[in-house]
Amino acid sequence: MNTAPATAKDLGLRTTVYTEDFGSRGTVRIVPLSPETDLDLIHGWVTQDRARFWGMTEYSRSDVLEVYRFLDSLETHHAFLVLLDGEPVALFQTYEPLHDPVGEAYPARAEDIGMHLLLAPAARPVPHFTPRLVTSLINFMFSDPAIDRIVVEPDARNEKAVRRLGATCFKLGPKVQLAEKEAQLAFLTRERFARTEALRTR
Repeated sequence: MNTAPATAKDLGLRTTVYTEDFGSRGTVRIVPLSPETDLDLIHGWVTQDRARFWGMTEYSRSDVLEVYRFLDSLETHHAFLVLLDGEPVALFQTYEPLHDPVGEAYPARAEDIGMHLLLAPAARPVPHFTPRLVTSLINFMFSDPAIDRIVVEPDARNEKAVRRLGATCFKLGPKVQLAEKEAQLAFLTRERFARTEALRTR
């Protein structure tokens, strides 16, 4: 398998699809994932026990490469790295529910976008970092005027993720059975997000 790991220079030159000032913490950039170049990085993340709900803990490097090469071939699914001052801090994926199995589990709309987020292992946790990062990702998704609702479907057993959704502006929906898991659906409309942000910044 001929892959070369990403360098800081490579990440710095990669196309930026979204950027946001994180104040004293630096700048967040969202860049497209390169399945080959980023393989060592993401394989190390997805195979840790902390990422068990990602469903890849037993995957080989070849397995992970196959998954992300396949996603890279689709026009409806996208994988990104989230960088904070050039350092990778998360694996972020978006998809069109109408072109994904989850779209068969609820009344999906063309205005929907689905998301997955896997945070990188943190040597030293930063207070309130995750909610702030999620807000940036929401800003990115709603920067597309065609998008009106974000859909997430974490494993229903992932109590930490479900609690985090409930503590933010997402509205919990029903639990649904997908091929690989029982999922807890949650939704966030553009209007609900704007209202919540307006209250937060008063």
